[in-house]
Amino acid sequence: MHLPILDLSQLDAGEAAATSFRDALREATHHVGFFYLVGHGIPDDVTVRAFAAAERFFALPLEEKTAVQMLNSPHFRGYTRTGGEFTQGRVDWREQIDLGPDREAVDDGGAPAFMRLQGPNQWPAAQPELREVFTDWAQRCSEVAIRLMRSWALALGSPQDVFDAAFAPDPSYLMKLIRYPGRAEEDGQGVGAHKDTGVLTLLMVEPGKDGLQVGYEEGWIDAPAVPGAFVVNIGELMEHATGGYLKATVHRVVSPPLDQTRVSIPFFFNPALDSTFPTLTLPPELAAQARGVTDDPDNVITGTLGANMLKSRLRAHPDVAAAHHADLLA
Repeated sequence: MHLPILDLSQLDAGEAAATSFRDALREATHHVGFFYLVGHGIPDDVTVRAFAAAERFFALPLEEKTAVQMLNSPHFRGYTRTGGEFTQGRVDWREQIDLGPDREAVDDGGAPAFMRLQGPNQWPAAQPELREVFTDWAQRCSEVAIRLMRSWALALGSPQDVFDAAFAPDPSYLMKLIRYPGRAEEDGQGVGAHKDTGVLTLLMVEPGKDGLQVGYEEGWIDAPAVPGAFVVNIGELMEHATGGYLKATVHRVVSPPLDQTRVSIPFFFNPALDSTFPTLTLPPELAAQARGVTDDPDNVITGTLGANMLKSRLRAHPDVAAAHHADLLA
């Protein structure tokens, strides 16, 4: 089986084409939870510039990267060395820098614990253009994501703007620049099997690179990079919002062979940390196919992004959690 390919430009090709796109979007995320997206409008030269900037970051001397290490940040922003992140308690074999909206930290002892995730990024002094390149990339990805959210709303029988209030005025996002080094082990864990926490993910992968695998019917579907296409998947909030009609799907990345590397840029688009994501009333024919929200006592899914995100970050980065959030670990 191959992931379906959807063309976002159909939304601009008349109502019949737009309806066809929305129907395909609904079906892809009901059955698989993943698809490729072309026609998204981000020029190839912008994508090339983003990957070139990511490669320059990873080529910096280690001391320049560790100057912005995540351990410095209570907001879980910054650089993580290879082997410094965990999924399902096992080490992920990748290095990365985590970025989000540049905002003031919340100085309010009475605020929910998840508001500690809001704060400034750490940008490497040795590469000043990184901020410009990826602030622009985040804006472009956000525009694509909003078009998808409004398409889902209509495809699920709701008003086009049903999700808008959850994202205004302060949508949240998490963006990673990731480099997977090659490993001798054929089944090395680049990143372990997991579901994404939030609403949707737009993943751009270095052309020609394999490694992403999507869980489907007791097996794994390979999802190699398609030139110029995003790999898109939904997260747990969309499963929650639709009573399980839409499917947040387990996926993983297998490390590349020893003589190769793999660079990817995932963009996780999410509502405001403190927003409550709406629960939709589906048309009867869709509601009858809703499977219910995944019931996992070790991974309780709620409609509040911040609660889900904080849980995920504390588990993934235990060193940062211990350094800055020991009170939450108790």
